[in-house]
Amino acid sequence: MNLTIALVGNPNSGKTTLFNQMTGSNQKVSNLPGVTIESKEGLVKGHKGVKVVDLPGIYSLSPYSAEEVVARDYIINQKPDVIINIVDATNIERNLYLSLQLMELKTPMVIALNMMDEIRNSGVFIDIQQMKETLGIPVVPISASKNEGVHDLIHCAIETAQKRLLPKKIDFCTGPVHNAIHSISHLIENEAKAAGLPLRYSATKLVEGDDLVMETLKLEEPEKDIIQHIVDDMEFHLETDREAAMADMRYCFIEELCDRIIKKGGESKAHLRSIKIDEILTHKYLALPIFLGIMLVIFWLTFGPLGTWLSDFLGAGIDHLASITDAALSRTNINPVLHSLIIDGIFVGVGSVLSFLPLITILFFLLSVMEDSGYIPRVAFVMDKLLRRLGLSGRSIVPLLLGFGCSVPAIMAARTLPSRRDRYMTIILVPFMSCSAKIPIYAMFTAAFFKEHQALVMFALYIMGILVAVCCALLLKGTIFSGNPVPFVMELPNYRMPVLKSVWLRMWENILGFIRRAFTIIFLATIVIWLLQSFDAGFNMVESSDQSMLASIGILAVPIFAPLGFGDWRAATALITGLSAKEAVVSTFAILLDAPNATALPAMMSEIFTPLTGFVFLVFCLLYMPCVAALATIRKEMGSTWKASAVVLFQTSVAWIVAFLVYNIGKMIL
Repeated sequence: MNLTIALVGNPNSGKTTLFNQMTGSNQKVSNLPGVTIESKEGLVKGHKGVKVVDLPGIYSLSPYSAEEVVARDYIINQKPDVIINIVDATNIERNLYLSLQLMELKTPMVIALNMMDEIRNSGVFIDIQQMKETLGIPVVPISASKNEGVHDLIHCAIETAQKRLLPKKIDFCTGPVHNAIHSISHLIENEAKAAGLPLRYSATKLVEGDDLVMETLKLEEPEKDIIQHIVDDMEFHLETDREAAMADMRYCFIEELCDRIIKKGGESKAHLRSIKIDEILTHKYLALPIFLGIMLVIFWLTFGPLGTWLSDFLGAGIDHLASITDAALSRTNINPVLHSLIIDGIFVGVGSVLSFLPLITILFFLLSVMEDSGYIPRVAFVMDKLLRRLGLSGRSIVPLLLGFGCSVPAIMAARTLPSRRDRYMTIILVPFMSCSAKIPIYAMFTAAFFKEHQALVMFALYIMGILVAVCCALLLKGTIFSGNPVPFVMELPNYRMPVLKSVWLRMWENILGFIRRAFTIIFLATIVIWLLQSFDAGFNMVESSDQSMLASIGILAVPIFAPLGFGDWRAATALITGLSAKEAVVSTFAILLDAPNATALPAMMSEIFTPLTGFVFLVFCLLYMPCVAALATIRKEMGSTWKASAVVLFQTSVAWIVAFLVYNIGKMIL
C-alpha cells in the first residue's frame, strides 16, 4: 500500500501536533502562526507505505502568501491520495472557510475536527452526523494533543483514499455570484480540463481574480475580456468587489451550517480563562513591562545558581575525561603533534563549547513552555502596533521572534511576508536578534567579568539587539524602504497548559542542533584553528602562537578593532572564526589562550580584556554579520549575491558604530 496523506489547516489548528502523533517524529509544534514554512514528510506509525505530508498553515487557497501558494500547488500538482483537513472545533466557522475551498479541488478528503476535549469541557455540542451529511465528506472528532481519535482518523483517511471517495458537489452559490461562476465554468471547461484543474475551483478563482490560475489556463484575450465583463456585472449588481462577494457567499453557507450543527452552552472555560488572563498580559500599559520581567526571570533562572552549577559540573566532567585521555595518550607515546591536536585542540575547543549545554537546555525549556502555553502570540499582538510605526508588517514579528533561536529558519520565515519590501526589511533586521549560538560567548564573558550580574548583562544584550533593530528599522523606513507595510491579522489562541511531550520535543530538537554543531562545524573549525595556531607559513611547529599563521591573519584585522578597545590579534581572530559558527569564538579563545581545561577559560580572559572592553566585545558579537549558514540563507532569500553582501556590510558597520559608541561612552563614565 503506497498512499500519500496531505495535512492542511489553519495556523494553530493543531496540524503539526497531529503530524507528530501520526508519525512519532520530532517536529516543531507551536502556537505561533507561520512557523511551518516548508512541508514536512513522515511515515504513519503502524501503516507501512502510508506517507503523510505536513503542509504550511494557511487560511485560504488565495495566493496572498507563499504558504498558500505552496499548499495549493502541492495538492494540485503532486495529487495526494487524500487530504486531512484539520479544523479547530473551537473556531469552526473560520476554519470551515478553507474547508469549502479544499472541497473544490476534487481530491478525497476527511475533516479532522480537533480540540474536541475543549468543546466537551465548554458544554458545546457539535452534531457530527449532520455535519457529515451536509458537507458530504467524513468528519472524525479528535484531540491531537491527547492522541484521542487519531487512530480512527488514520483508518478513515486510508479508506477514503483507497475508495477514492470525492467530496460531494455542493452548489451553495446564489444570485449574481451563481450566475458568474456558472457562466465562467461553461466558458473555460476545455481549458480547465487541459490544464488538469478542477472546473469549479478554476471558475471560483477566476471570479476572485487569481492571476496564477489565469496564467495556468492559458486563456486568450477574448476569453479574458468576457470573464472581466461577467465579474463587472456581478460587482455592479451586488455593489461590492469580487473577493468580498466570494467571501460573503462562503460565510453565508457556513453560518447556516453552524446554526444547524452547533448547540452552544456558553463560552468555553478555556476561552473565558484566556480573556481574564489577557486583561493583564495584553494590558495597554502593563503588557510590555510584564514581558520584559518574564524574560529577566528566564535569564536569571538560566544563568543563576542552577545553570552555573550544571555548566560547571559538565565542564568538570569534560576536564576529567580530557585528563584521562591525556594520560592514556602519554602512555602510548603517540606523536606529540597528534597529542596536542587531540588535547589542546579538540578537547579544549569543543569541550569549552559543550560545557555550556546546560544553559542552552534550561533556556530552551523555559522558552518552549512560553511558546506552548500560547503566550508568544500575545507578545506578537502587543508588539504589532510598534512594528507598524517602524514600517514593518505585523507578520514580521514571527521571523523576528524566531531569530532569538536561530537566524536561518528566522530568515526563511520572512518568505511568508506578502510584499518584497516587508521581506527585505525583516531579513536585514533578523540577525540583530540574539540567536542561541551566541549564548556560549555571553556565558563565558559574563562569568569572567560580571559574575554577580550575569542575568542582568544578558538581559541588557538582548534588549540592546532589539533597540538597535528599532533604530535601523526607522533608518530603513525613511530611506530605501519608504512606504507602508501590508496589513496583518493575527489569531490569539486560548492559553493552554504546556504539553510535556511537545515541550520536550522542541527542547530536544534545539539540544541536538547544538550538539550537532559542536561535533561538525565547531569540530572542524577547532582543527583548522589549532593548525593555523600551531604552525607558521612554512608549516614548522611554533613555540609561541604569536609566530603562527593565525597570528599573521589576526594582525591584519587589528587596526579595524583597535578603536573599539580590543586591539589584540587573538580577539580579531576569534571574530573571524566566529563566522563559521558563533560558538567558534569560545573554542578559538580556548585554543589561543592555551586554557588547561574548559572551566579555567573565563578566568584567563582578563589577559586580553578589561570589563569594559569585554562588554564592548559582546556588543560587537551581538550585532555583527551572522554565520556562514545564515549568510547563505540571506543570499537565497534575496536572490542576489550583491544584496546579501550589502546586508553583511550594513550589519557589520552598525556593529562597529554601536561598539565604538559604547566603548567611548564607557570610558567617559568609568
